Amino acid sequence: MRTPADAVPIPEPSAEGSFDLSDPALYLNRELTWLNFNFRVLNEARDERTPLLERVKFIAIVGSNLDEFFMKRIGGLKQLVSARIQDVTVDGRTPEQQMADALAMVAELEGQLRQTFEELLPDLEEEGFAVRRFDELTAEQQDEVRTDYVDNIYPLVTPQATDSAHPFPFVSNLSLNLLVTLRHPGDTQEHLARVKIPISPGVNRFLTTGEGRVFVPLESVMAANLDLLFPGMEVVACELFRATRNANTEKDEESADDLVELIESELRERRLAPIVRVAISSDMDAVRKGMLAAELGLDEAADVFEVGGLLGMRDVMELTRIDRPDLKDAPHHPVDHPDLTTDGSIFYTIREKGSLLLRHPYQSFSTSVERFLEEASHDPKVRAIKMTFYRTSEDSNAVRHLKAAARNGKQVAVVMEIKARFDEEANLRWANDLASVGIHVTYGVVGLKTHCKAILVVRQDYDGVRRYAHIATGNYHAGTARLYCDVGLLTCSKKIGADLTELFNYLTTGYKPRRKYKRVLTAPKGLKAAILAKIDREIEHHAEGRGGSIQFKMNALEDVDVCRALYHASQAGVRVDLIVRDTCRVRPGLEGLSDSMQVVSIVGRFLEHGRIYYFANGGEEEYYIGSADAMRRNLKSRVEVLTPVERPELREELRFIIDAQLADQRAGWLMQPDGSYLQRQPESPDHVDSHTAQIHRAEEQHREATRLKRRMVRSVQEGALPVGPELD
Repeated sequence: MRTPADAVPIPEPSAEGSFDLSDPALYLNRELTWLNFNFRVLNEARDERTPLLERVKFIAIVGSNLDEFFMKRIGGLKQLVSARIQDVTVDGRTPEQQMADALAMVAELEGQLRQTFEELLPDLEEEGFAVRRFDELTAEQQDEVRTDYVDNIYPLVTPQATDSAHPFPFVSNLSLNLLVTLRHPGDTQEHLARVKIPISPGVNRFLTTGEGRVFVPLESVMAANLDLLFPGMEVVACELFRATRNANTEKDEESADDLVELIESELRERRLAPIVRVAISSDMDAVRKGMLAAELGLDEAADVFEVGGLLGMRDVMELTRIDRPDLKDAPHHPVDHPDLTTDGSIFYTIREKGSLLLRHPYQSFSTSVERFLEEASHDPKVRAIKMTFYRTSEDSNAVRHLKAAARNGKQVAVVMEIKARFDEEANLRWANDLASVGIHVTYGVVGLKTHCKAILVVRQDYDGVRRYAHIATGNYHAGTARLYCDVGLLTCSKKIGADLTELFNYLTTGYKPRRKYKRVLTAPKGLKAAILAKIDREIEHHAEGRGGSIQFKMNALEDVDVCRALYHASQAGVRVDLIVRDTCRVRPGLEGLSDSMQVVSIVGRFLEHGRIYYFANGGEEEYYIGSADAMRRNLKSRVEVLTPVERPELREELRFIIDAQLADQRAGWLMQPDGSYLQRQPESPDHVDSHTAQIHRAEEQHREATRLKRRMVRSVQEGALPVGPELD
């Protein structure tokens, strides 16, 4: 299958065979390449090799992604258009052109999304499950569903009239609503009312009947039972609409006296932010469509979208709760890291090994990262714990361990990023919760987001104070650690520990003059310059006959200077392998420019989230992992950290990840010069995708560690091995 391409002709070299690296045609558009990624995600729902309920899951993911695209990206573009800003992107588009091209691509994507869902419904029915409107139910089923609605949901429903005495009600973000047209019996005058569908954590989008095998959209139930809300009234029409509001409400924090108050103000404004689109049912009357657009202050032609079928496709995620394991991926249970299967101190293990590489979701987050924090919170030799938070889960064990550490008298400092988009409110709660037990909570550096993932533990070891660290590509979120592919490093390297001490001093004070880092690369000050310098170094190595190879694995490649440097490298003959999940500006495979460059996107069971930077360096290989994508925002306006990985055994693990993904014939998509992607096809039906390969590798390593542990226990029991005291 081929995905859509960016709407720009493939650039041609000049008569001399050279390319102008300032030519906009060489750079793909950020918004369009991100939308292109969602076509690849949707293909997982269309692919018959994907288990049925997993296909439904991917439909919900694309629906959710589109909601966020309108809230963040279209909302931002609308602000630029309203401000009459005509700045042109590196790919040559004004805000108006970006929005027009993006909306055209969204229309195509949403059409395929709904078609795919409709095509899956017969497959669900074959398995004994159905999605039905209320009027398609039997009389017995209707009675059952109506009773459920009356008993459990109806008390939450509040109809709101709209007339000269009642202004049009406020419509909350992503809310699903009925627009009801009514008449009094015998009267010709029509009245309008808005009824919000009360979907919430306690109210599902779908009610069930038939022993839980028939799913009925709540809006269908409410529309068929309006006699409860409007007794004695004649219902002329009942039409559905759903609103999406702008999420771009950030203010200038440098002029704020109180950052917490600023974020709270932004959250209030976000709830009231302008609506950027309204999706309506395709049967809505044209007059009422125009009225609705006018009441919401929208351009009817540009901002109102007619939709056939369900509105709010993200809600079909509820269907994946069906208890049919045979219709889902085989259960995956993360295994313990092979070096963490012992009951001894994790600090002793790190000290003995030097460093450990963690691979989530293949290896357990709870028995590695959370164990690291838990032991630190109770170990009497631990003096201090310092940690960054960007996102975490509601039932966060990490927070619980930090609070325990504070109660145990340890110095605990947390840098809480309260500007993490859509997590601001939760992070404010966590900040207050942590501060309530005496933890020193700060909010990072003014003007920058703290995006790095780091923990520093200071411990009084047997030979003096030692610093233990964890640096990762993913958030300290137990839920996403089971779904996102991330890597992390546990280490007691003196130089990395010293660097993190400098980093946390910077984060807790904002004072940055003359901070020098010996091993880690940090943004916004030095990371971009380091990446560009290392790319130039590969060009030199290649020119001098030592070969040249650059391999990046990341979520997004957007920074223009990095893209231009990679073009230079490929022009020079350096091998450039890019594993980029979504946004990617470069065009691989252009003769004379990017012949030696390939771009692979992996879309499969788990969400790719790890970042790995590899440079061949003339045989002195370098591997870095960390939180930063090659995006302008990451390199210029966020605090990021990349750490070197130096143990040969750990580099082998990173090499396995890179090689498995570059060779993936099932989950791999290869970018074409025109910006489209071709899905690879396996040469053999036995081909294992890179996610499955990593599951198998982690499980085999765990089995081998378990076998070794058992042999050692038997040897100790038989007296063949002495029991040595721990050096601590």
